[in-house]
Amino acid sequence: MPSEALATPSSERNSTLDAVRGVAVLGILVMNAVSFGLPAAAYTNLDAAGSLTPLDWLVGGAGEIFADQKFMGLFSMLFGAGIVLFAERAAAKGRRSVLLSLWRNALLLVMGVVHLLVWDGDVLTVYALCAPVVLALRRLPPKVLFALGGAFYAAVAVISWSVQSSLRSFSSVLIDFWHYGDYYDVVETWFLADYFGRALGAMLIGVALYRTGVMGGGKAPSFYRRMAAWGLGIGLPLSGAGLALMAGTDFDIDWAIAGTIPNTVATVPICMGYLSLIVLWNRRSDSPARRCIRAAGQMALTNYLTQTAIGLVVLRWLLGDVSLSRSSIAVFVVSVWALQLWWSQAWLARFGFGPLEWLWRSATYRRWQPLRLR
Repeated sequence: MPSEALATPSSERNSTLDAVRGVAVLGILVMNAVSFGLPAAAYTNLDAAGSLTPLDWLVGGAGEIFADQKFMGLFSMLFGAGIVLFAERAAAKGRRSVLLSLWRNALLLVMGVVHLLVWDGDVLTVYALCAPVVLALRRLPPKVLFALGGAFYAAVAVISWSVQSSLRSFSSVLIDFWHYGDYYDVVETWFLADYFGRALGAMLIGVALYRTGVMGGGKAPSFYRRMAAWGLGIGLPLSGAGLALMAGTDFDIDWAIAGTIPNTVATVPICMGYLSLIVLWNRRSDSPARRCIRAAGQMALTNYLTQTAIGLVVLRWLLGDVSLSRSSIAVFVVSVWALQLWWSQAWLARFGFGPLEWLWRSATYRRWQPLRLR
């Protein structure tokens, strides 16, 4: 899940965007790894698989509250902001910015479709299909963009409640989804509406945050402290209440879809809180940790796709016959984080772009771009 700004030369980069993108690309692995190593139903149902010990329940619950939807939401906001950033820079260089952006996203769509053939959790395809809408709406006032983004999240919540209500008399359909991860008819339609609605909503909010200077770290520290307090103060209790609801009903199938609503509503304020904390952290004196995180953000496309490759090879192929737990998945996640933090900085010490970022950039401009640093 990368941003359109991924292929920006280092001299023009915004370190805040790189830091936020780095945290987002690492954070998105927390939930994706569950789908790599556990049965499909475990992604939405903590009781379905992988929760064998109290530690597993703690790990799974923390993932639901702090990670599920949140890092995808943050990534989506970055992508929305990146679409506008790329178009602005292209226009400033005298290029036909809209056509170039559409071509760039057509290339991303190809990558996404290939990725989707390997793993059904791909988000690049969703971003590429939503990008023309973001381009068309990018000049709307930030308040309108934010309201539209919030409206998409609200619509997802309403659809979730409606689908749950409509399926109460079709328990077999919900059983297949809740216990086996199989999607049929109405449930599949809900899943697509949920996935696209949240992605597009977050992308529009990201454009608003970029246009107002919030995304790039352009506000005073006091602004970000207040936004972190309000965002996390509202979002985390709401997300926690959603998990408490599911646990209190013993993960009852009657809440299989409706139970996602508190988490969906909590996503935007939590993302705003995370964004604020990262901006404040990035403003402190430089350190190896900050440089590693920014490097991971510069190589977000490469890191996102290699997470899938590593996850499928290690968790599905090499460990496919092993009964994995959520705790063991957490160990895998931390190991991949360490690997990607190391290789991102090592690669960018020699090259100007990540390998897939460089290929994407070269295909966008239809000529080979310089790769090595001079």
